[in-house]
Amino acid sequence: MQTPAYKFQPEDYDNVYEPAEDSFLLLDALEDELDAIKLLQPAMCVEIGPGSGIVISAIAKALRSSGSYCMGVDINPHACRMTQRTGLLNDCRLEVVNMDLLGGLADGCVDLLVFNPPYVPTAEEDSRELEEQIGEFREDGHNLVKSWAGGFDGMVVTNRLLKDLDRILSERGVFYLLLLKENKPMEVINCLGKNGFLGKVVKERKIRGEHLFVIKISRKQSLIY
Repeated sequence: MQTPAYKFQPEDYDNVYEPAEDSFLLLDALEDELDAIKLLQPAMCVEIGPGSGIVISAIAKALRSSGSYCMGVDINPHACRMTQRTGLLNDCRLEVVNMDLLGGLADGCVDLLVFNPPYVPTAEEDSRELEEQIGEFREDGHNLVKSWAGGFDGMVVTNRLLKDLDRILSERGVFYLLLLKENKPMEVINCLGKNGFLGKVVKERKIRGEHLFVIKISRKQSLIY
């Protein structure tokens, strides 16, 4: 998978998460999994929180010939516009929706789901703030902190998505989730196992004081693993 070209405008740096080591780890993991993803032939591919749009654009480019429908979903309108620009810059066919996680999508419609969530543990009071105001992105405000601040254990946003996973993921769907060591990825995998899912680490990397993991998640009855 080629890393898509992207171009930040001066105002984007204050409002959109710039691609960093975690972004490129996720791209590397998806590249390793590309044969399996192509075998899956996903009809609907969704990235939550695409930010700059490089990951969903890379997916759209890699699956260009398969007819997959690719969508980026971001609560941040600045990120939505950036993702649209990145898609156009790379001649990618993708849609972008300004939405809070996946509540607006139909049941069982997602075959390939990707999420690099806000994973950095922050103070407990910040966790309450995030939970109560997760949807408050203002056009004239500085909200970049919400792209990385994950609450008390770094899992506030991720846990909201995991509670909706059974509803949203298709029977053969696959979910690639990036987590930090402090998010306790093995505990996440064990918890998923109790709820009908299989999870395994497909890639990990230590960078600048962070130990990151990419987890592949599918339903237990699915043959895609």
